Amino acid sequence: MHRSESRIGVAMISPWLVGFCVLTLFPFGASLYWSFCRYDLLSEPAWVGLDNYRRLAGELAEGGSFARALANTAYYALASVTLSVVLGITLASSLAWKVRGRAFYRTLCFLPTVVPTVAAAVLWLWLLDPQLGLINGFLQKLNLPAQGWFQSTSAAGWPPAWPGDHAGRVFGSKDGLVLMSLWGVGNLLVIYLAALSDIPKTLYEAAELDGAGRTRQFWHVTLPMLTPVVFFNVVMGLIQSVQAFTQIYLVSDGQGDPAGSTLTLSLHLFLTAFKDLDMGYASAMAWVLFVLVTLVTAWLFRTSRHWVHV
Repeated sequence: MHRSESRIGVAMISPWLVGFCVLTLFPFGASLYWSFCRYDLLSEPAWVGLDNYRRLAGELAEGGSFARALANTAYYALASVTLSVVLGITLASSLAWKVRGRAFYRTLCFLPTVVPTVAAAVLWLWLLDPQLGLINGFLQKLNLPAQGWFQSTSAAGWPPAWPGDHAGRVFGSKDGLVLMSLWGVGNLLVIYLAALSDIPKTLYEAAELDGAGRTRQFWHVTLPMLTPVVFFNVVMGLIQSVQAFTQIYLVSDGQGDPAGSTLTLSLHLFLTAFKDLDMGYASAMAWVLFVLVTLVTAWLFRTSRHWVHV
């Protein structure tokens, strides 16, 4: 009877098992083999050993395309994950208050997440247009200089651009990508709202009896109790930011323009594999990216014991 039930269980999950083996496990192993080969998709892979990885190391040392893509990806991941966590917690804390129309405000904040990625990218191209964009128009209403956004190679982070160029333009293409990433903060908002509702009210009552105001309650009760959720969102956000492709491809005309300022590793990998037909080199790039993300994730898990309160 037990063996019969096991067979039925395996038969029920067999579509998933076949899909996993064909669409995930096989490509995973094939890319590892191709990373040691010269493979142009038109002929048989030719074994070249560590040549692809030496080429990657050379580009990294000389500041080539791979180094630029790695720096752009690091900037985008760090800025987008940090700002999404801050914005998500801020919105969730505000929308947790019992005010009239709370359901409407929650729906309004979540609504952008259901907009298709392509439609959202086109919308942001209009919003961040240097000449006709709504955001630059708003900045000019405040007597602030218009920004270059997707037509500028500068960035607000590194190298330092403040106070910007002679026209006061501080934010550039990578900052536009970061703003686009905040469009989907509604997904995080739902998670934070659920976590806030699980915080015991007795903790707030005890803090209030000790004379803690709203600000101190937030820093000493709300934020520590949210740290497990923050940790989860940071790890998932890191992985998603590294995998971001569609919106970056659309706003950069599929080339990482202007001047490679939006060339991330995912886009560089795609162009190398399917435009340059250098699948072996692209596979090596993918495995380096996989190792880097694994190391950063492992570091986050290792450091979580010092700031995540369970």
